[in-house]
Amino acid sequence: MRELTGGEVVYETLRSFGVDTVFGIVSVHNIPIYDAILRGGGITPISVRHEQGALHAADGYARATGKLGVAITSTGPGATNSMTGLFEAGFASSPVLMITGQVDSLYYGKGKGFLHEAEQQLPMLRTLARRVESVHRPDDIGPALGRVVADIMTGRRQPGAIEIPIDFQYANVQSDSAGPVAEWPRTCPDSKALEQAAALLRDARRPVIWAGGGVVSANASATLTSLAEALNAPVFTSTNGRGAIAEDHALAMGPLTAQPEFGEVIGGADVVLAVGTRFQGGATRNWSLPIPGKLIHLDADPAVIGRNYAPAVALVGDAELGLAALLDACDDAQERDAQFTGRAQSVRDAVRGQIRNQIGPDYAAIMDTMRTLLPPAGCIVRDATVPAYLWGNRAIPILQPRTSMHSTSAAIGPGLPLAIGAAIGSGQKTALIQGDGGFMLNIGELATAVQHNVPIIVCLFNDRGYGVLRAIQANTFDGRQTGVDLSTPDFVMVARGMGMEAELVKSAAEFGEAFARAMAANGPVLIEIDMASLVPMAGFGRRRD
Repeated sequence: MRELTGGEVVYETLRSFGVDTVFGIVSVHNIPIYDAILRGGGITPISVRHEQGALHAADGYARATGKLGVAITSTGPGATNSMTGLFEAGFASSPVLMITGQVDSLYYGKGKGFLHEAEQQLPMLRTLARRVESVHRPDDIGPALGRVVADIMTGRRQPGAIEIPIDFQYANVQSDSAGPVAEWPRTCPDSKALEQAAALLRDARRPVIWAGGGVVSANASATLTSLAEALNAPVFTSTNGRGAIAEDHALAMGPLTAQPEFGEVIGGADVVLAVGTRFQGGATRNWSLPIPGKLIHLDADPAVIGRNYAPAVALVGDAELGLAALLDACDDAQERDAQFTGRAQSVRDAVRGQIRNQIGPDYAAIMDTMRTLLPPAGCIVRDATVPAYLWGNRAIPILQPRTSMHSTSAAIGPGLPLAIGAAIGSGQKTALIQGDGGFMLNIGELATAVQHNVPIIVCLFNDRGYGVLRAIQANTFDGRQTGVDLSTPDFVMVARGMGMEAELVKSAAEFGEAFARAMAANGPVLIEIDMASLVPMAGFGRRRD
């Protein structure tokens, strides 16, 4: 037993979980934790400019690495600022831990109006985090933190939070040395259910695989690809599941289940194996997509199985363990319908061609530039914006797991801090696709990127407004539009003022040259793309002047 301060207990517990990076803002209600991190070493604190950015960056770090992402905030206003980040992490099934301070235990719950008093902080956090704890004694800091992290990392990943009163962070605590934490437990699906699922797959002549983010989260991409090859099964992914199979693989159909043309492929399958997905609305045309074949649903979260589609076989467990068991059991599978797989590949190629035609030659060239110059291990991050919806989320090839991420909740604004976290976690060049409207929500994080020399390339597509909403309003309400045209700053000047390289481009050729320079640069770069100068994407004309 050693005597430590509460802040030192937080530091040592985080180190035992393998944490090497935290994101946040120093405040009077978390200083002891930051001081312990400074003195202890081994953990790099990333100073963001807004607590929302801290949670998004921790989320991006977690998605890019598979490790625990950690954000440290203040109590009260600092915690409330972070809520959008918790919301996004929950939607993305991302392992994110939020550590927040709390007022002195002497005043907590008294309603006296103490500095940053947040009497309802705990129930607020519980609306978005699966497990939340409030420390009631200094010697419970380590155990409480351990309970929250264990919940985050077990089963389907979900964010968690803990609040620690500031006087407990200063208090002396008798603590055991925190040793390294072993791997988190994984659940193997029931053996009888696995036998039933394997029998269906062995007998299937037209199997299809539907892979979600749970495959990536479980590091099961290689096993999934091997099973697909053994079954000669076309593989669709959710947007979160991109990278579960390399999208240049012959069996990869991409995240295109919502394309009407693929209805005949999915509808023609006699068995569909869904792994690590809950069949979200966008991927299923709000659950109007029929899945008439026998459905095998494998997921770590039993609550999502059967929620949207009734399975013939339910497999509750880890994606890697479940897929490995199915792969072992499918060695004697019968011959597949090669014409079915060939037809799926023909539909895929036709749909990819339609998407390229829809986005037009300029955006197709920009997409090709990004994919050609960015290495396969480089992350591609998309905010909720027109380029993301029309090609970033659907058509730019993703070649490795954990290199694709987007605003899963469809919120605008997370893109920049997500990219910062992804780049720091992966150590790779990271490209961000973002629109001008969403960019303004977290523009201050440019300073974070500069301060920490983060290797991101911000590809800022500027149509001077909210392009998606502009298109919707143009086709409804008799064409009336409100709130969608924005006065935007000189983004190049802003970025340069922050201390980073930046330039404006007005053609696909200029973008290619600028992106090549950005790849060679040491540190963050912003490229503003003037969308008014490019051939418009179908359905998204130039801004009205």
